[in-house]
Amino acid sequence: MKADVAAIGPGVWRVTIDGKATTVWTAVDDAGMWVHADGRVHYLANEADVRRSRTRSGSHDLSAPMPATVRAVLVEVGAQVHAGDTVVTLEAMKMELALRAPSDGTITAVHCQVGELVQAGVPLVEIA
Repeated sequence: MKADVAAIGPGVWRVTIDGKATTVWTAVDDAGMWVHADGRVHYLANEADVRRSRTRSGSHDLSAPMPATVRAVLVEVGAQVHAGDTVVTLEAMKMELALRAPSDGTITAVHCQVGELVQAGVPLVEIA
């Protein structure tokens, strides 16, 4: 496997793996890094913070990967979603970012609304 990473701008990277290119957005906070790639948001936490955190079993929060404006909320509380379903669409740096469900589940909370400016790390939707 051959991988290349090139900076496009502040917090924006072009990652090419075996000839397939993907744009990746990153935002760093005090405890780790938010990464948005292929419509999914990942959080890379510092190991010490992971040991201290108390996560809820079977629950997934989708959070803003960077400061952005909410353009669409495609779910409501109680809705069933499947892994990969788009649940929220954000706009940042004149680009549209689709936040997708990481797994099958039920929407248990929606913490954003269309037109709202959200900061990196802010939970937008909870899925159980």
